[in-house]
Amino acid sequence: MTQTSGTITNTGTRPTRVRWKIFLLLLAIVTINYVDRGSISVALPLIKKEFGLSDELTGILLAAFFWTYALMQLPSGWLIDRFGPRRMVGSSCIAWGAATALTATAPGPGALLGMRALLGATEAPVMPAGGKLNAIWMPLRERGRGAVILDAGAPLGAGLGGIAISWLIATTGGWRPAFIVAGAVTVLMGVWAWWYLRDTPRSHPRVNDAEATDIETSHAAEDRAAGTTSGRRPLRRYLKFRSFWAMCAAWLGFNGVFYGLLTWGPLYLSEAKGFDIKTIGWSTFVIFGAGFVGELIGGWLADAWRARGRDGNVVMRTLLGIAGVAVVLGLLGVTLVPGPIAAVTLLSAVLFFLRWVGLMWSVPSLLGGRENAGALGGAMNLSGNIAGILTPMLVGFIVGATGSYTWALLYFVGAGLIMTAAVLTLDYTKRLPA
Repeated sequence: MTQTSGTITNTGTRPTRVRWKIFLLLLAIVTINYVDRGSISVALPLIKKEFGLSDELTGILLAAFFWTYALMQLPSGWLIDRFGPRRMVGSSCIAWGAATALTATAPGPGALLGMRALLGATEAPVMPAGGKLNAIWMPLRERGRGAVILDAGAPLGAGLGGIAISWLIATTGGWRPAFIVAGAVTVLMGVWAWWYLRDTPRSHPRVNDAEATDIETSHAAEDRAAGTTSGRRPLRRYLKFRSFWAMCAAWLGFNGVFYGLLTWGPLYLSEAKGFDIKTIGWSTFVIFGAGFVGELIGGWLADAWRARGRDGNVVMRTLLGIAGVAVVLGLLGVTLVPGPIAAVTLLSAVLFFLRWVGLMWSVPSLLGGRENAGALGGAMNLSGNIAGILTPMLVGFIVGATGSYTWALLYFVGAGLIMTAAVLTLDYTKRLPA
């Protein structure tokens, strides 16, 4: 082991595999992220009864998180590129854990809405920072798996959150103490992230020279192939390119489906299918667990296909196009089947293919390089969370006006069509010369 300029580097001939441990930690962080943001949906039958909420007000409450989450995406992307992802991930995790615990103190709907807005603001940096870490830590040949390991925490957290929060509610006797426990766990995870993460491979004490050199060699080859100079650039320079807008539209359509199912899915199972809170928890686990498995499979397929020398556009457009078609057909099927088991089965299939689109977290670095991955990831996530703002409210008004979930499911179909068109339009092989 040697020490140079304050950085400890392990020596040895076999490359270490710290980058995979980094991404397993990110998987855990994003999982907890989605447990906390989705906890209100699991507890919603109890919260609606306690506060006497209408469907319309429920939609506004569910959207409150996304208002501030979306608003903070561009500032978060700039801060990540300026100060590094390690600081942003650690501080964000600690802050949103505190916000989750404080939600338990809300005396009424107004305070609850404010706490959800605070949660959205504090969670904002995590996904763009993860995209930045994917660009920094992963060789190009492994970036598909890095992207989906990062993003797979979303369905895993949604699935485990259904069980975890319903179990905590049953164990502690209410939704308020359950939120306090969940928040405390998140704060501890933030401390761990601050201690373990690093902004570059060579600054990590457990990375040896062989692993760092392998990553750096891949990055240098990627930069040569891109044929553009490195350096940070203002986001406005990317606005003239079709691929930038296709990236944003794809993530908007994706989240129109995913956030719709995340926020309203448990209530749909309760009100349309008659599930109790325990059954909601297990059904949510099955549906979103299928998304977790699908996401990992999608990342493996992308990297395996690229390893055989296939063009990036062939790989990404084929896989994401298949996913889009499967999502649209599956959602149409949900509107037609009356039985609860069939609905859960079809929703599981929808999530399995929908989560292949988690490969999009490799796109910011493909379009803008490592130096601009934070800003582009923030722009992409801003677009997705416009859907997060609109979808819960629109579904609430649709359900309130029609008295059923059929038109809400057709709204998700429309979002799936936008996603499919966008992923087939994007050029995955050309770094933008902004």
